Amino acid sequence: MYVILLGPPGAGKGTQAVQTAERTGLLHLSTGDMFRENLRNGTELGNLAKTYMDQGELVPDDVTIRMLLERIGRDDARAGCLFDGFPRTVEQAKALDEALSEQGNEIAVTILIDVSNEEITRRLGGRVSCATCGSVFHEIFNPPNAGSPCCGTVKMIQRDDDKPEAIANRLQVYADQTEPLVDYYNQTGKLAAVNGEQSPQAVGEDLLAALQAVSS
Repeated sequence: MYVILLGPPGAGKGTQAVQTAERTGLLHLSTGDMFRENLRNGTELGNLAKTYMDQGELVPDDVTIRMLLERIGRDDARAGCLFDGFPRTVEQAKALDEALSEQGNEIAVTILIDVSNEEITRRLGGRVSCATCGSVFHEIFNPPNAGSPCCGTVKMIQRDDDKPEAIANRLQVYADQTEPLVDYYNQTGKLAAVNGEQSPQAVGEDLLAALQAVSS
């Protein structure tokens, strides 16, 4: 079974992907990890990708998909895969569908972890880190202890990525890329959405239920 997991930055998608893969036996396939493995091992596809990256260009979709097909052909992917980080565009989705179809496979379901922009802003905007040791905290969910939060310093800083303007930009980029992708999978009848504003445990259970609905 091949599954795609979508969600905005701050939705907890990565954590849910790892936990869902562990509970189902699906291979968690992160495109970031896949690229790093190919680059580290100096594979033909890794070297090809590097030529584009060294020039500051995006790696073409066909190279990424060839990496994906090689990876899902290994023994540890026999039960299926949970795609995390790909596809990001409708063009990539169509190319992936075509490549899987040539192997006699298809995407079983695409699951969207749905979280409002307001909640994402609250989650990301509250992240701070220790100016001395770099320990990460959250002003709401994991506040630093007064006086001695980690290494003894009391100075907390906020990354540029977690400031309001940057968060708004990330959400706009996500919307521009993903809303057409959500529409695409909705039209194919292969979209399921779960409420990402619940507890992580509840989100995980809803993800499992969505998978069971298509595998039964």
